[in-house]
Amino acid sequence: MSRVGRKPVAIPAGVTVEVAGGRVRVKGPKGDLTTHVLVGTAVAVAGAEAKVSSERPTRNPAFGTMRANLQNMVLGVTNGFSKVLEIVGTGYRAQMDGKKLSLQVGFSHPVIFDPPPGITIKVENPTRLTISGADRYLVGQVAANIRGIRPPEPYKGKGIKYEGEYIRRKAGKAAGAASA
Repeated sequence: MSRVGRKPVAIPAGVTVEVAGGRVRVKGPKGDLTTHVLVGTAVAVAGAEAKVSSERPTRNPAFGTMRANLQNMVLGVTNGFSKVLEIVGTGYRAQMDGKKLSLQVGFSHPVIFDPPPGITIKVENPTRLTISGADRYLVGQVAANIRGIRPPEPYKGKGIKYEGEYIRRKAGKAAGAASA
């Protein structure tokens, strides 16, 4: 069995975990998240901790995953998750247009991105975005969708990248190279 899966998930004060009908619901100050209980696992709440157990005593691949999902839900409703994106390129910029994000990233028109409910996008400056929310998966997926609008290219590094992401550079054409 998974070593991670055997650890109980601590439930802090102000957070409630309910298990009913094959679903787990976690409520906290930053939001309300629900997910289904993975096949072959069971979730039990006792006091200030939740334990995930496997219905099969031998190898169950969903065992550790269910515990990690539950831990991420508890962390999300207490602290929240965030991703930072950087925009690199001359004239490339972002701005908020109401609740929608407007990106000018080298196309002939601005690209409008409407975030799903539960996600907040903050433009710190025209070249830096912070995506935050309670659902770890949704925050990462929204960040990936925004990055996918104009991924960084390897020659000049222009595009939208994660903070701290290393872009492997390629050498361009050598000017005036002699051809034989």
